[in-house]
Amino acid sequence: MAGTIDVVEFELGGERYALDINLAREIVEMMPITPIPRAPPFISGVINLRGEITNIMNLNTLLALPDKEVRNNQKIIVLVPEAAKGNNIGIIVDDVSSVRQVPESDIEHIGAGISSEFSQFVKGIIKVSSDDTEKKKKDLIIWLDMEKVITDLGSGSRNSPGAGIMHSTE
Repeated sequence: MAGTIDVVEFELGGERYALDINLAREIVEMMPITPIPRAPPFISGVINLRGEITNIMNLNTLLALPDKEVRNNQKIIVLVPEAAKGNNIGIIVDDVSSVRQVPESDIEHIGAGISSEFSQFVKGIIKVSSDDTEKKKKDLIIWLDMEKVITDLGSGSRNSPGAGIMHSTE
């Protein structure tokens, strides 16, 4: 019997993406972000979220996706500290669509034959049937491996953005 995966579906640059729901602590409305001097381009800055300093990453820049204009309904998905090696990290997304259960049979895993810098951060492609009877098409959602994205940030390489993430000093 095939299991199901719970994901948070969101939008970036007009495309659909998802991440594991157990990595999302909460979703908050966009708020003013304080920039950090000399931070890598994908670090937008920090916010004070109920007394906790939270690093905010621009996922478009981090994943080298085209950066669209700022949208009014942008959200911040705050990740659980365990996913970010104990740090408070949020990611900016254009919008959060839904939380969905996906049958494992609807997930196509990326083969080793496809290699790109981006594909290492993709767990799979989720196929979703459209409810629109006129279109009768399958929509695709890119399932991101956010833990791998965060782990690679902390690798410490010169091109790695790990230096831009402020670590908690609790």
